[in-house]
Amino acid sequence: MRTLTARQVHRRYLILHGLRWAPVGLLIPVWVLLMLERGLTLAQIGLVVAAQGLAVLLLELPTGGLADAVGRKPVLIGAAVANLASLSLLVVADSFTLFVVVMLLQGVYRALESGPLESWYVDATLAADPDARYEGGLSHGGVVLGLAIAAAALASGGLVALGPVGPVSALTGPVLVAALLQVVGLVGLAWLLVEARPAGAAPVAGGQPARVSTVGASIRRVPSVIRDALALLRRSRILLALISVELFWGFGMISFETLMPVRLAEVTGDADRAAALLGPVGAVAWLASAGGAALVPALTRRLGAPVTAAAFRILQGATVAGMALLAGPAGVVAAFLACYAIHGASNPVHMGLLHRQVDGGHRSSVVSLNSMVAHPAGALGGVVLMAIAGAASVSLAMLVGAAVLAAAAPLYLVSPGPSWIGRRGRWVWNGRPTEPPRRI
Repeated sequence: MRTLTARQVHRRYLILHGLRWAPVGLLIPVWVLLMLERGLTLAQIGLVVAAQGLAVLLLELPTGGLADAVGRKPVLIGAAVANLASLSLLVVADSFTLFVVVMLLQGVYRALESGPLESWYVDATLAADPDARYEGGLSHGGVVLGLAIAAAALASGGLVALGPVGPVSALTGPVLVAALLQVVGLVGLAWLLVEARPAGAAPVAGGQPARVSTVGASIRRVPSVIRDALALLRRSRILLALISVELFWGFGMISFETLMPVRLAEVTGDADRAAALLGPVGAVAWLASAGGAALVPALTRRLGAPVTAAAFRILQGATVAGMALLAGPAGVVAAFLACYAIHGASNPVHMGLLHRQVDGGHRSSVVSLNSMVAHPAGALGGVVLMAIAGAASVSLAMLVGAAVLAAAAPLYLVSPGPSWIGRRGRWVWNGRPTEPPRRI
């Protein structure tokens, strides 16, 4: 097995991270509008979104344990295959039932890919340099995420603006390109991702790794890995608070991810014009997201990670409220751009705090716990907020989502103990510098 340096790990992580998010950028401007074009109602779209959330709820934790047990690479390759199947079906889906199947496959994909790549990066970096600070790399990943989605969203808008090509509608073109990009991402995973530890290695008594000789034995270890991850959650008040944030975040994200295209179509008066606008607007939004992620290290050094994270939750709620209340496309778009700048900055802070709570043997499982609560919360948000949008107004639904986003802020301040990163990158206990704690 090849040994990678910390620099090589960093570079490969950023490449694979970009390839993972580029297909998403192509879909963001057209996803909801494509379902509307093919005859679904807003209430049906809410149920379709819920199907993905329920699939993730069932599969997230087992797949996280699988990644910790058998290795990250095979799980990520399986995720890419599931996404390719989902995108292929999306090209031809023309009924509520087929869209539900698409989203169930998306749920399998999200459950499999949530955590392993980031966990591989953290563990491989620490394997190459035990003293490395990986938070900067997570912020760089946020920058790459924003740039990849920005470029893809811009391309998506251009494809829509070109109009239909033969039997392929304007809104279907980006889906085909996303499927091709997923093939490239699959090849990239097979070529670039080198496991930092033997697949199946995991901590045992005394802290020494034990090699599991077969894939079957590794799979049998999944329940014990899950139990250990849940035990971490029971023992750590901070970890419990961080995981709980995702309940609010998952519900509230529907207000700007799913309802934004509907709101823009409402203020422009035309769905096709909204789709064409969402390409360049989405590109700029994800550039703003990249800019927000780039500012994270400076902000956390000055304010401390928990205070920064709490402030971001409140600010993002305010930007979503602006999208709901401002009149005209210009106002809605300005609030949307501010929302994504905060969105891009929030995730690296949150994930940095989360990774500080756990060692490598259960890292993917804990990240999966984090994602597991977000997806069913998003499913609930899709049903509730879409129902409000259909029965009352899109603006009211977005205001409800804004309030839920802001309500998560106090959870970052529940227990400011030694696991919080304080000013100037030092560890602090109640404001006084101290030594880093041993991770659980």
